[in-house]
Amino acid sequence: MLTATGVGVRIGRREILHDIDLDARPGEILALVGPNGCGKSTLLSVLSGIRTPATGRVRIGDVDVHRVDSRTLARTRALVTQQNRTDTPFPVREVVEMGRFPWTRTPQALRSEEIIDAAVVECDLTDLVDRPFSQLSGGQQARVSMARALAQDTPVILLDEPTAALDIGHTEQVLSILRRRADAGATVVLVVHDLSLTAAYADRVAVMKDGRLLATGTVDEVMTADLLSRTYDHPVLIWDHPETGERIITPVR
Repeated sequence: MLTATGVGVRIGRREILHDIDLDARPGEILALVGPNGCGKSTLLSVLSGIRTPATGRVRIGDVDVHRVDSRTLARTRALVTQQNRTDTPFPVREVVEMGRFPWTRTPQALRSEEIIDAAVVECDLTDLVDRPFSQLSGGQQARVSMARALAQDTPVILLDEPTAALDIGHTEQVLSILRRRADAGATVVLVVHDLSLTAAYADRVAVMKDGRLLATGTVDEVMTADLLSRTYDHPVLIWDHPETGERIITPVR
């Protein structure tokens, strides 16, 4: 269980997050949705332990993410951010291998090669393993970052818009990977803008606006036309696909 209690963040005089209470559970995908600038990425950075909140605390199990050494934290949660170091000269396989660093000189290190190989295959990187990371497209780099996080093999995976640079096929591939990880017991939290994608893959959704948590619940509970229209200040239409039955969410045009 990942639990945030009373989390608040201030930058200068501006309050970015207001008293956020949130939990993410093993075996589920929790999606953070809301308009640009509402605090989703800031909240994810607090959940990951990168940003220290002005108020509140975040725990993963018994671990306070802001009061633990970096190696323990890296064995507890993996983080995929929006930005990558585009000048990274290392080949793809070495970048994926970096995800195993927290497990150096532990019994888990004996499986590192196996885990790296599996992450490379799962993220469709087999033909790219010898290419320098800096020579890849944005979408390819995003898949490498995903593979590195999978290689880290942690119980919690946090991702900030992991599909933003991906084509349709790789978007579905990445979400399917996260679905399998959650089904195997991982806690997955991701920031996502595609509401239809959220409805298809998320177990629960946290809706944010202006640094506040408006609602948290299942897709059926919170992804309603009324709440989403108010959240985005624009009317949305929700309907079920006539062939698949999947929920489709589109803006009213």
